[in-house]
Amino acid sequence: MTEINRTNKDRLFRFIFGREENKGWTLELYNAINGTSYTDPNDITITTIDDVLYMDMKNDISILVSNFLNFFEQQSTFNPNLPIRFLVYAGMIYSGLFESKKKPINIYSSKIQKLPIPKCVCFYNGTQDQPDESYLYLSSAFPEGSDPDINVKVRMLNINYGHNRELLNACRPLHDYAFLINQIRFHQSNGLSIEAAVDHAIRDLSNDSVIKPFILKNKAEVKRMCITEYDEVRTMNLFKEEGREEGIFDTLVNLVRDKLLDITEAAKRANMTIDEFKSAAKL
Repeated sequence: MTEINRTNKDRLFRFIFGREENKGWTLELYNAINGTSYTDPNDITITTIDDVLYMDMKNDISILVSNFLNFFEQQSTFNPNLPIRFLVYAGMIYSGLFESKKKPINIYSSKIQKLPIPKCVCFYNGTQDQPDESYLYLSSAFPEGSDPDINVKVRMLNINYGHNRELLNACRPLHDYAFLINQIRFHQSNGLSIEAAVDHAIRDLSNDSVIKPFILKNKAEVKRMCITEYDEVRTMNLFKEEGREEGIFDTLVNLVRDKLLDITEAAKRANMTIDEFKSAAKL
């Protein structure tokens, strides 16, 4: 197995849709999920958090289009706690807008300050079966029957190849990305190593694929990201198949990565040694 830099957690989805050079694809993605028809990539402003120092968190992509602030996350494992993460991301990005030099928002003004409208979308391509479209709510994290004054709604779209066909057909870069991930899993299921599966999947992209030239140009980086992400997914799935309570291990790993839970306590809750937990979580 190739040595992987585990400190860099960028995903291929962010690499494709979250870069200034690919803003045209990002705009195409935005149009596909919102039924809009913007044509100028300069209509969008990328506001992605590169690093939130005190929590070591990164969001995948956030963009400002017209009066809408869009938060995009891609998840290869189902995470019911996404609304919590979106709450943190929104707080950080809105805080940045308040301090913007171009058009600062004065929250201490005696007049109501107009804010861009938040839209939270999760692009799900994990192996656990999920509907084409569903919603996750922050209110689910509070005690049943409570009446919280803060809530977050996350729209989750299943972008596994074969799901949401209309959406994938409306955004060719997203279609090609979904096909690539599908082929990686197909080749893995036929006995290839994760590295070989990635190589074969890249070759499977059609010659008219809009993302193929970009993928080939950055092949080493793309391989590293795919190997990291989908090797981790396979490891977690193995633990689930061995009878571990579904969702608990993933949640513990996310809490440790976000520095919200000590690894010693996480290992204890998972009924594992610290070394076993580190190995399974690829920490």
